[in-house]
Amino acid sequence: MDNVVQPVTVPHSRLEDALAMVLGTLMVSFGVIMLKQAGALTGSTAGIAFLISYLSSCSFGSAFFLINLPFYWLAVRRMGWEFTLKTFCAVGLVSLFTHLHPLFIHFSELNPFYATLFGNIVMGIGFIVLFRHKASLGGINILALWLQDRFGIRAGKLQMAVDTCVVFASLFVVSVPMLLASVAGAIILNLIIAMNHRPGRYRV
Repeated sequence: MDNVVQPVTVPHSRLEDALAMVLGTLMVSFGVIMLKQAGALTGSTAGIAFLISYLSSCSFGSAFFLINLPFYWLAVRRMGWEFTLKTFCAVGLVSLFTHLHPLFIHFSELNPFYATLFGNIVMGIGFIVLFRHKASLGGINILALWLQDRFGIRAGKLQMAVDTCVVFASLFVVSVPMLLASVAGAIILNLIIAMNHRPGRYRV
């Protein structure tokens, strides 16, 4: 038993991190475009950005970037500068790509339920790519983790509370069928993350 060879962990190179950042944010932003085209939404910070874009002339990308700004201070305190800088870049790229995608692709006909479900699947895969390279899309997740550390408030409960508020607020913005599709899509997205991003599952 003492002769068992432990696997050697090999950290990602800066080039690998950069490529993953671009690929991950491309996938997340493409999923966002599909949800936007369908008139759907999702939870967390992205859900708030969707609501703002539906209720005002502000684009999703601009709203998403601005909403995240107050959370970087918390990210530095809890996660460190490397994570914060990667998250800042990831948020910026998602915001940028949501503006660029429509210049190259347009859906003339798209089933809204399919778009909502598949868009969340694409976003979930993009999240996993970012998580594997120690980045995120910030926002409410960072606040939830900070409150959990500081005051003992369970991060999952705060996240659920925010998502619930987004769902209730969306009743005044989207139709009930699209709301139900959005909830189903959000469940799928979170299942993808839960199945593929567990502590100790990956060594790098």
